[in-house]
Amino acid sequence: MRTQVAIIGGGPSGLMLGRLLEQAGVDAVIIERKSPDYVLGRIRAGVLEQGTIDLLDAAGVGARMHEEGLIHTGVDLAFDGEMLNINFDKLIGKHVMVYGQTEVTRDLMAARQRTGSKTIYEADDVAIHDFDGARPRVTFTKDGVSHMLECDVIAGCDGYHGVCRASVPENAVTTFERVYPFGWLGVLVEQPPVAEELIYAHHARGFALCSMRSNTRSRYYVQVPGDEDVKNWSDERFWDELRARLNPAIAEALKTGPSIEKSVAPLRSFVAEPLRFGSLFLAGDAAHIVPPTGAKGLNLAMSDVKALAEALIERFLEGSAAGVDSYSPTVLQRIWKAERFSWWMTSLLHTFPETGNFGRRIQRAEFDYLGGSVAAQQSLAENYVGLP
Repeated sequence: MRTQVAIIGGGPSGLMLGRLLEQAGVDAVIIERKSPDYVLGRIRAGVLEQGTIDLLDAAGVGARMHEEGLIHTGVDLAFDGEMLNINFDKLIGKHVMVYGQTEVTRDLMAARQRTGSKTIYEADDVAIHDFDGARPRVTFTKDGVSHMLECDVIAGCDGYHGVCRASVPENAVTTFERVYPFGWLGVLVEQPPVAEELIYAHHARGFALCSMRSNTRSRYYVQVPGDEDVKNWSDERFWDELRARLNPAIAEALKTGPSIEKSVAPLRSFVAEPLRFGSLFLAGDAAHIVPPTGAKGLNLAMSDVKALAEALIERFLEGSAAGVDSYSPTVLQRIWKAERFSWWMTSLLHTFPETGNFGRRIQRAEFDYLGGSVAAQQSLAENYVGLP
């Protein structure tokens, strides 16, 4: 087989890259090691920045998002039950939209299926070759048969544990990582959200988040140790712990029920530098991980592939290498801004036992400063709604 761009990974970043290239007339094949049902079964958050909303519209896959997505004009922050509303609309005249990552993936999959663009699912033994030479190619096994895909460019959209970054020589890449000593225990429930806006709550017992997937389905989280076993948490224990961390009026209004899904997500910050290695380009979780506190993961991946698509279109249609040459440094600037914001949100809202009472007093002072400073609230709003 032969293509211009081999995209490794069929998640939202790989699918969006494929869609943007397809619209421009650049040929691309997506190779994904899991089945479509498995990809759609990944439960992920979905707070979309305006830039992501605009990109989905430009890709022609935004119709259902606008029908079913929930517009949010702000978020609520809480410290030991004291509430602070950050109103994006009043502060900066912008908003975000809650629309699950699974639904974004579904819409992109459907668009690709309609046009007949080639996606190879359940590809085993995926390997990339000669990406720093003259003959880049991908090998894989499908239904027991070995295949080779020759290409001009390989796009590594295969996530943190994928083969692309792992194939780069260790001395060619520098990684920066912080693993937090806690995770988020999340529960999905068929109940309406407890409030109109997302609630980020700091409490002496730990962080809590009240979010939603729709007007009838909610997602709730509590901070737990990083090695916590989800089996230790019955539904009853989860709801009791969540109520204990919320404002009393919010806790009283909470509607509970049997969990549809329950899992523990670890928190880490990670960046790889650079993001280009010859004809191999990294994007999305293959390039970076951010704690979910800042709602940046999906948005940052969409920003990556938008920049990569523009660079590759410029290369293949205009014969210019300017975009591909500047891809890594340009994208890394935005990545580090997202890492900073996500770190700040995580530092403000979680409990860190090693910092003791002094650490909590500093967090309280930061919360009070935020509540009394319009400039600080504007900065939070601008970073949350869409990084520059």
